[in-house]
Amino acid sequence: MAKTNPFDYINSINTSKKNLMRDTDNDILAEKSYSPFLTNRALSYHTDTIAVANEMNINHPLDKRLQYEFLLNIVRPKKRYASWSKKGSSVGVDLIKEYYKYNDVKARQALDILTKDQLKILRNKMEKGGKL
Repeated sequence: MAKTNPFDYINSINTSKKNLMRDTDNDILAEKSYSPFLTNRALSYHTDTIAVANEMNINHPLDKRLQYEFLLNIVRPKKRYASWSKKGSSVGVDLIKEYYKYNDVKARQALDILTKDQLKILRNKMEKGGKL
């Protein structure tokens, strides 16, 4: 059996209800490839499954198989679609990264230090101009 994709577990919890950790070629490998964090995160995007995702976050020391089977049996089958949220980018961070050639971490630290006037000066220096 090939290593199972984390999204296969989410799909089995949400729609198929097929247990991917029992009666497989290698149950131990199937359990190791399960990611409770990704599963709980995917379930937390939906109002009907956020409570059970939180319950699993509270009980994180439980074995992966116990967590998976709890979710498999408690979540009602339904097609659930949500786009994963991504970390947004600030205009100030992008400006600092371009001017000082900093990475994200250093640019965020510099943004905390710089004043609005200093950012305005940087913005004027980095203005490219041109016709519209």
